[in-house]
Amino acid sequence: MSDGRGVLADALGGQRRTLALSTLLATLHQAGEASVPFLIGVIIDRAVAGGLGDLALWLGVLAAVYLGLSYSFRYGARAAERAAEQAAHGLRLRVTRRVLHERGGAETDRLPGALVSIATSDASRVGGVAIAVIYGTAAVVSLIFAAVLLLSVSIPLGLLVLLGTPPLMLLTRLLGKPLEARSETEQEHGAHTSGIAADLVTGLRVIKGLRAESAAVARYSERSRGALAATVRAARAEAAYKSVVLALGGAFLAVIAVVGGLLAVRGQISVGQLISSLGLAQFLVGPMSTFGWVGADLAQGRASARRIAAVLDAPVAVRGGEASPVTPTRGALALRGLDSPPLRGLDLDIAPGELVGIVATDPAEAATLVRLLGRTSDPDAGVIELDGVPLADLAPDDLRAVVLAVEHQTDLFDGTIRAGVSLSGRARPDTVEAAVSTADADEVARNLPDGLDTVLDDRAHSLSGGQRQRIALARALAGDPPVLVVHDPTTAVDAVTEARIAGRLRSMRDGRTTILVTASPALLAVTDRVIVVHRGTVHADGRHGDLVAENDTYRETVLA
Repeated sequence: MSDGRGVLADALGGQRRTLALSTLLATLHQAGEASVPFLIGVIIDRAVAGGLGDLALWLGVLAAVYLGLSYSFRYGARAAERAAEQAAHGLRLRVTRRVLHERGGAETDRLPGALVSIATSDASRVGGVAIAVIYGTAAVVSLIFAAVLLLSVSIPLGLLVLLGTPPLMLLTRLLGKPLEARSETEQEHGAHTSGIAADLVTGLRVIKGLRAESAAVARYSERSRGALAATVRAARAEAAYKSVVLALGGAFLAVIAVVGGLLAVRGQISVGQLISSLGLAQFLVGPMSTFGWVGADLAQGRASARRIAAVLDAPVAVRGGEASPVTPTRGALALRGLDSPPLRGLDLDIAPGELVGIVATDPAEAATLVRLLGRTSDPDAGVIELDGVPLADLAPDDLRAVVLAVEHQTDLFDGTIRAGVSLSGRARPDTVEAAVSTADADEVARNLPDGLDTVLDDRAHSLSGGQRQRIALARALAGDPPVLVVHDPTTAVDAVTEARIAGRLRSMRDGRTTILVTASPALLAVTDRVIVVHRGTVHADGRHGDLVAENDTYRETVLA
């Protein structure tokens, strides 16, 4: 599927009925349009011949054709748009499901904004291929139908259209190749630029705090200029393609008109037949111009399909594992020879129900450890066991039901605070209340107009960093998992609030395994013990107070 053909086939195949109906109606419309000049020629010949009965009959036929082509266009266009939108919607769902797949991998080496671009603009372009196929097919059929009509007027004119159209279509396809390549480059640049923009908006407060606005703008400007250059190149290729196709079509039509005129001068066709042939030649402008935009849309759709296929076919981040955790889950964790840079040969044991602090002197070590415990990635070597069962043997979805590993960067979604904390109603009301109180999020709710029922905007940008952290911590606690791993949950919270949270946290998590990956003295002070990870391995293990007094590395990391 990596070449995008499978994506196109699946997207269009799912709409085959709507495509067939729309193609039929579009073809009937085009056939009706081709019939009009032919019927006008017939009517003129009947008028010259003086047969009023025949004239009235053919006028009635012309009126019926007009009525049919009008309704065919109306309902055909509606069905075409429906097929395009439904195909695009189906692709958006497929991309979203792949991004949210329990085994991950789709987000590797891709910015969030780039994934959004693939799921939206690229899916829409692939959906637009449905319209191109419908009207492209109708244009081909209408050309054949016009050729048949021309054959009834004059065999040379009909043969000219029948024999001249296939080479013209082949040439159109060859001319679209450069546009396809440039279109794919344009989409890649555009998606990357969108990803950078999304990241900059998300981290706007951090950028302002670091006074790095100039560097951020310079980075975005450089990437944006690259995207602009790619877009201009693609636009030039598209303009050149359409102009060349239109010129070729115009030259082809001119030849048809000249041949028809010569036949009329020689008396081989009547006046009505001449008018029919000229009208049919004029009609052919439509199908010929259709080939221009159809070819462009197909080229862009194929490029987008390849980008979507790259996401859908991305290798998963974690492989294997179909077993379920031991029930009931005790929460004993054992890490043996864990090797995943920057971690090197890490060994440690955490007893069931223990409240453990882990201090990593390198932030990358902390982030890697949280990802490994949550199994969003697997170690290069070594094993992590939960109640004696390796995590690699467990199905990721079942594992995450009992081990909740919350990374430092978390997002809040639109909706009420209560719905967000309760995981949309899955948590018990009493657990939600306890979690809100433990995380001191009730203080946040008291300062909002509707308390916990206040509706937050996307990512809760109206709240401060500390307020968002408290709500995110409450959400993690409300999950009430047997094993909870949180990474720096209070870095944006003031010292007084952090002390209140630390005091309540131990009580709420009593009897369940809790790992605090943090350098916060307030949180570490309430733990049963603290494990210090330095240069990828365990450097020290002891109580917070003892480590502060005896271990220079710990003291420098925690109290600096």
